[in-house]
Parts: sequence; structure tokens; C-alpha cells
Amino acid sequence: MAVNSATTFAIDVEDVEYVRHGNKPLLARLFKPRGAGPFPLIVELHGGAWCRGDRTNDTLLNEPLAKSGVIVAALDFRMPPDAGYPASMADINYAVRWFKTRAVELGGRADMVGALGISSGAHQAMLSAMRPTDPRYSKIPLPAGAAKRAGAAMIDASVRAVVLCWPVIDPLGRYHYARELKAGGKPYPDIVDQVLPCHDQYWRTEAAMAEGNPVLALERGERVEMPPVLYLQGTNDPAHPRPHLDRFVAGYRKAGGQVELELYEDAGQSFITKNPTSPAAVRAMDKIIEFVHRQIR
Repeated sequence: MAVNSATTFAIDVEDVEYVRHGNKPLLARLFKPRGAGPFPLIVELHGGAWCRGDRTNDTLLNEPLAKSGVIVAALDFRMPPDAGYPASMADINYAVRWFKTRAVELGGRADMVGALGISSGAHQAMLSAMRPTDPRYSKIPLPAGAAKRAGAAMIDASVRAVVLCWPVIDPLGRYHYARELKAGGKPYPDIVDQVLPCHDQYWRTEAAMAEGNPVLALERGERVEMPPVLYLQGTNDPAHPRPHLDRFVAGYRKAGGQVELELYEDAGQSFITKNPTSPAAVRAMDKIIEFVHRQIR
């Protein structure tokens, strides 16, 4: 389906269970454009330092994206205290595969799937995209016959493109940054006390923060998948240090990947969802919509 940036669709919103652990279901909030499609499908991952938030966090972003002609599946996934790394990665990997098996019935196609994440969710979106067949992440099996019903012999968690909204792209680097600010004494940004406990709860060790780290994976020369990336961040964001951004962009490009970097002057953390009518948020939302329709078609 040909869609331009001015196209607007009515949408339907519903929650679906995509996986269950014991007696606890995990839900995805689906934002579905009305129409014949096929539409791109985006798996969206909320932020919250890996231990807060849920599928309702980013409705102010997901609704306009869906109205542009994109199926958005905003996920719940396991977090502390239920589970730390890599449990959420297994849920995300499974969700990408699960939605691929259902893409046609939702109005999309299995080969038109991407990922979008916010902050720690953006870290997870990038890590999942780089390691779609990692056995730790892909350990949850699809229901018997799911791939065949979708018309494919095998379905993996690879994606066509990734949108990163101010990602915690270097978890170990951010941990050290926050600890150094705290060690220096007050006043320091409130974000320090918000994120340090969550780093500890989700990752447990600095070794895990180094292992599950997109920046360091590139610098180690790890063989990874490299879909096109749109990277958005405000220049006044105390929670996501600029040097980590620069290292990732340089490393991804050096390894042959494509990164479109969009910096928004004086915008702070979460500027799209905190103030969606601001000029920076409007420009960023337009860029996300344009990128998704250009890369996933």
C-alpha cells in the first residue's frame, strides 16, 4: 500500500496476550490502522531503566505512528523483581517472531517488521536487532506449526529497521557515569537515583552490562546483524551521555551499518512524550513516520 506522510488512518486499539510465563500473561497493546494494507509492523518497547513502565507508556507516540499507516505492538515484558537480563530479551525476541506469524491477519507482512524503543527499551530494541538468533534470546519456542501457518519454513527475530529514541546504548558506561555523579555529592540530576537501583536489579553485575552492550559488541568486533537505524536524542539530556551516542554511531557506521542521527537542540530526556506538541517533538515524530515508511515497505 502506498502511504505518504499526509495519509491518516482510523485506528483500532486492543490488548492481546502474546506469551505466558506460568500463570502470568504478557500483553501487547495493538494499534491497528483500518485498511487493506499491507502495513509495516513495529514492535515498540517502553523505557523505565529496564524495571519500570508498561505497554501504555508511549501511547502519545504510538497513536500518531499507527494513524500514519503502521501496525504498532507495544509490549509488556519481564522486568525485576520477576526477572532480570536476559529474560526481557527472550520475551522481545519471541514477540517479534510471534507477530511475524500473525502479520498477515493483522494487515501486514512477515517481511515488513521493525522495532522502536524508548531509553532502556531502545537499548533492548537495538540489542535484539543485532542478535536476532542468539540462543539465549530465542529460547522460547513458537507454538507448533506457527511458522508454517505464516507461510514460512522458519521465522527469526530479524527486523528491517530500528528506531532508537534516546537509548541507553552503553549500559555499563551509563552505570559508571551515574555512579560518578552520585559520588561527587549533591546537587546531581534526579535521574541518578532513579536509574542506579534499576541497573543493579536488571543487570546484577557489571560483566552483564558489558556483555549485553551494543557499543561494546561493536568494539569487540562481534558479528551482528545491522539493520538501518534512526537515532533520535535531545542535546540537553542528562540521562543519556553524548559520548556513548558518538561511540555507537561511529562503530555502527565503521562496521558497515547505516545510522540516521537526529539531534534536537536543547531538547531534554523524553521530549516527544513529555511535550508532544513542542516543535522538536513534532519534527521528531514526522521523522520517525518518514523513516518507518521508507525503510519498511
